[in-house]
Amino acid sequence: MGTILLEGMEFFAYHGHYNEERIIGTKFIVDIDFDYESAKAEQSDRLPDAINYQEVFLLVKKEMEINAHLLEHVARRILDALHLTFPLILRARVKIAKMNPQLGGKMKQVSCFLSY
Repeated sequence: MGTILLEGMEFFAYHGHYNEERIIGTKFIVDIDFDYESAKAEQSDRLPDAINYQEVFLLVKKEMEINAHLLEHVARRILDALHLTFPLILRARVKIAKMNPQLGGKMKQVSCFLSY
């Protein structure tokens, strides 16, 4: 079994509870890690036997483009899409960080972690 990490994927999106967040938008950082049965890829050295990182990135990008009120909702959509698209994945975790959230004070980020 292997673990793959896609770290620091940056997106500009319009997620948030408040109208201003959905109008102005902000930067989000997404990290994903997943375990999958990698034995075949380890032996064959062929992309069709592995999880294609570009396809994972494009899946995340597509979900980040759909506006939502809550980070939890976006994270669940990403996990559900991973589960449906890549049946070799045994366990996955996603972290979505909203950079510089407007919470009434200086803050680097607020993050949500979800997994299956």
